Amino acid sequence: MDEVALSGYQVGSFESRYLSAEDTFTTGMGADASEYLEFVAGEPLVFATQPGEQTCATVRLEGVDGAVNAATIDVIAAPDSQFSLAIALDSPAPGAGVVGTRLRVFANTNAQVDVTTTQTLDDTWVALDDTGALLAENARLNVRHTVLGAGRAYTGLAADLRGNDARLDVTTRYAGQADQLRDFNYAVTQRGRRTHANLEANGVLAGASQKTLRGTIDLVHGCKGSEGSERETVLLADERVENRTVPVILCSEDDVAGNHGATIGHVRPEQLFYLTSRGIAPDAAERLFMVAAFEQAAFEAPDPRTREAVIRLAATRTINLDLDLGQQEMIA
Repeated sequence: MDEVALSGYQVGSFESRYLSAEDTFTTGMGADASEYLEFVAGEPLVFATQPGEQTCATVRLEGVDGAVNAATIDVIAAPDSQFSLAIALDSPAPGAGVVGTRLRVFANTNAQVDVTTTQTLDDTWVALDDTGALLAENARLNVRHTVLGAGRAYTGLAADLRGNDARLDVTTRYAGQADQLRDFNYAVTQRGRRTHANLEANGVLAGASQKTLRGTIDLVHGCKGSEGSERETVLLADERVENRTVPVILCSEDDVAGNHGATIGHVRPEQLFYLTSRGIAPDAAERLFMVAAFEQAAFEAPDPRTREAVIRLAATRTINLDLDLGQQEMIA
């Protein structure tokens, strides 16, 4: 009777803390989706940096009518290196099918990895964006997801902050119209001491679109001094939209901080009154927020080709983006 009684959850947390990276490396959409994308994509693209190196890369995937176009990407950031990856999912030609990526990131000691994914598919396409990450001591991972198109868009990210002082920042921007579906699943496990995880989402939903965002932060035993937070702001521009926001914080350590919050609502009556008093109809006023989402995506696009894809998609939604890009680039 000298053995300590542990719950199943505690046993799993204890075992996963000491397993190898390969044994615990998961992605946000789950094993089945990851294996499917690996099967259809074939050989992975591998980006491996040298210690202290600073470099970047771009991966573009375009829809192939009646087919699945996918890529598997592995990023291995050496100690003290910096790597920036831009991923673009687009459909410049008419058609229907599936476009997807499976990304795995290993950030070694003191490494920094920046990932920007911009999805501008037409409504006839399905988008799959699957990511997994493992962060060593003092590693940094910054992720920006911009989801503007696709009839059905699925985004998943799982991150293991294993090293002490590791940090993860995820920024999600999305727009939903007509009967589009948006599904996000973020799962972060904080194991190292003094780790930080920030999940921030901001979106606009119109028409009869549907959105589900699940964000789970797990502060496991031993991650003393760690902090995890998740925040979401959702503007509902139509009475028919369906929004589900599911923030979850799990904690088995006492010396930690966990925060979550969500702001969800329609355009405030005083805002509508202000705009209508200046000759803007209520429907047009709510549409301004959708225009703003596309304008922000265009301004923040990592390269001109991705910016053109945002402008193209906006035009299919009768949104004319009148952007002073030259001035914006000078400011940047």
